[in-house]
Amino acid sequence: MAHTHHHPAPHSYNRAFTLGISLNLIFVVIEFVYGFLGNSLALITDAGHNLSDVLTLLLAWGAIYLAGKEPTPYRTYGFRRLTILASLLSGMLLLVAVGAIAWEALGRLSEPQPVDGMTVIVVAAVGVVINTVTALLFIRGQKDDLNIKAAFLHMAADAGVSLGVVIAGAVILFTGWLWVDPLLGLLIALVILYSTLDLLRDSTGLAIDAVPKNIDPHQVENYLAQLPGVSEVHDLHIWPMSTTETALTAHLVVPQFPDDDSLVQRASDELHHRFGIDHVTLQYETGNDYCKLASPGSL
Repeated sequence: MAHTHHHPAPHSYNRAFTLGISLNLIFVVIEFVYGFLGNSLALITDAGHNLSDVLTLLLAWGAIYLAGKEPTPYRTYGFRRLTILASLLSGMLLLVAVGAIAWEALGRLSEPQPVDGMTVIVVAAVGVVINTVTALLFIRGQKDDLNIKAAFLHMAADAGVSLGVVIAGAVILFTGWLWVDPLLGLLIALVILYSTLDLLRDSTGLAIDAVPKNIDPHQVENYLAQLPGVSEVHDLHIWPMSTTETALTAHLVVPQFPDDDSLVQRASDELHHRFGIDHVTLQYETGNDYCKLASPGSL
């Protein structure tokens, strides 16, 4: 049995989270106040969505912080799993928000109420700027971490939604079509629902130890099977330890055991660089009826 792992250098998002949360909390207050004063459901519902995004940012930040804690004898993986649970919980919270937004919007469609179009335009324009800036804070890490990706997508979607609110406010201001406001509320709900379902699908997969979607298990198996001296690969398992780390275990049938650790080291390095798999445990077998364990050492 041989084990090896890589520890990717963690990137700190403390500054991004601090700035992003602060900006969005300020904007939530602005939207709630002016949405109430201007009688705009679009602003009020978007403020509720932005508040849920603040909670999402807090959850992601807290999970990333705890994931950096050292493992213990009773928590051998530490708190890495919390990053997955945080993304799953944020998706569930967003579903609740979608339901509330849709319910209120349907009520307003049947009984439209006056809306201050200019207020909607100005406040939503501020939202476009704030949400765009916040999204840019996370653009670099969104390809490698589901939590960071969730933050980026939510902020980018909010920027687009706020732009839509600006357009709706202009329509109300110049045409007086009050039904545009609740209709936009429904469209906002649909946008949130789309991104939420995507987040829930990915986070649920990670929560049940599914192979991360950026890894093709067939390619991994083919790579291991082509290693020098390996005649067969079985009991291959690939699972997420967190939203950024992946582990692998496999049995390699090697009729002639290697004399050193070079095979394991080579496989580990390649799995890390080609597939992003950081924690690798390989077990050698002779292919006989019994399983003989090699002990080339731990790396």
